[in-house]
Amino acid sequence: MAAPAAPRPLPGAGVPVGPAPATGRPVVWLLAGYPLWWALGLGQFAYWLFAVPMAAELLRRHRTVGLRLPSGFWLWALFLLWTVFGLAMVPLEVPGTVPGSGGYAGAALRVVNYLVLTVLMLYVGNLSERELPTRTVVWALSVLCLVTIAGGYLGMFAPRFEFTAPLEYLLPGPLASDPYVQTLVHPASAQVMDIFGYESARPKAPWEYTNIWGYMLSLLLVWLVVGWVLQGSGAVRWAALAAAAASVVPVVHSLNRALWVGLVLSLAYGAGQALRRGRVALVGACAVAAVVALLVLAASPLADVVRARADNPHSDDGRAASNAASVAAADLSPVLGWGTTREMVGSSESIAIGPTAECPGCGQHVIGNAGQLWMTLIANGWVGTAFLLAFPAWTVWRHRAATTPVGQGALLTVLLLFWYMFFYVALMSPLAVTLVAVALLWRGEAGPTPGRVTARTRGGLR
Repeated sequence: MAAPAAPRPLPGAGVPVGPAPATGRPVVWLLAGYPLWWALGLGQFAYWLFAVPMAAELLRRHRTVGLRLPSGFWLWALFLLWTVFGLAMVPLEVPGTVPGSGGYAGAALRVVNYLVLTVLMLYVGNLSERELPTRTVVWALSVLCLVTIAGGYLGMFAPRFEFTAPLEYLLPGPLASDPYVQTLVHPASAQVMDIFGYESARPKAPWEYTNIWGYMLSLLLVWLVVGWVLQGSGAVRWAALAAAAASVVPVVHSLNRALWVGLVLSLAYGAGQALRRGRVALVGACAVAAVVALLVLAASPLADVVRARADNPHSDDGRAASNAASVAAADLSPVLGWGTTREMVGSSESIAIGPTAECPGCGQHVIGNAGQLWMTLIANGWVGTAFLLAFPAWTVWRHRAATTPVGQGALLTVLLLFWYMFFYVALMSPLAVTLVAVALLWRGEAGPTPGRVTARTRGGLR
């Protein structure tokens, strides 16, 4: 039997990537340019901005050559339909929650975000390799990874760094001062929180929250390794390795325990894929390097941070109470859910409604904010949650035989959703990267012919 052909290096991995063709530029501008949109105060609203030309291009293709749809798209379409149906449940009161704590604004925003990300997925999946080279997408994600690592160091060394974004000057006063809107449009380097009995800076730039920073770093490191380590060469490969190693410091200071475990799971996945391809020596060398790195970490001041975090679970009780309330709400409305999140009456610390000087953590915790799974349960019920999870599960199963670095990186990106959904909300940026990975898998499967609407194709990123 002939030996399998070695995967071709990504042209943009070892050498600079040239400009993308005009059709694919919105994706590059969105991803690689995200730090600029963050600085302007657009943040996740940049997805809305770039969805306009993407949707226009999709509409043009629909009228001319037709659109392709990924396998299993009907599951995602049903989920979108469920989010719209759920709007009818928003005015209803959920037992055990603060009356009037739900609202159409948050529910409608969530529906629009899902639709915008659907446009992004279909856009990437319908463009040909010539219009949007895979190497260019990987390059943009790798650049965003480097920016996220740099943002981690900014949050560590300048935790009070913040500034008023141009968009803030354009917003009406009451809207600009709303705490949630401030989180979305006001650039800041870190979340300063009292976890150890004193203030700790948890990096978040260029994202909205520390948890999102950790989730995004975990996803983007996959693409940095795929594009610039596995298929890079020379200085590019070593620089990417150095950047990945340097990310350990802000990762530890983020205090994100789910991120720590998620990175271990990613390493285990990579080792499993290497063993699958018979690269035992490589896995052994990486295992030795990992042991050495752990010994160095144990001897460094970072070990004290890890131990302190283990001794101070901080939000565990609040998360458990909020998650239980989300399950209870889904049990009461299993088909449609309640359309949006609600605030729970009391908390794990007190039945008091609202925080007090004696109990700042009491009352009015938002149900569903502790993870994508819990948010979907209360907003869309058990049925809607099943649709949401079935689509990525279908994608993983269909492409489970992928063996190229890009295919395996995309699989890992999608698989990580099933870990982080218990701890972090994926909407908006993490789900965007996940759906881009879905589009890369599907596009490799569908081939270059764009001339018909189909959900069944052959081949794959093998």
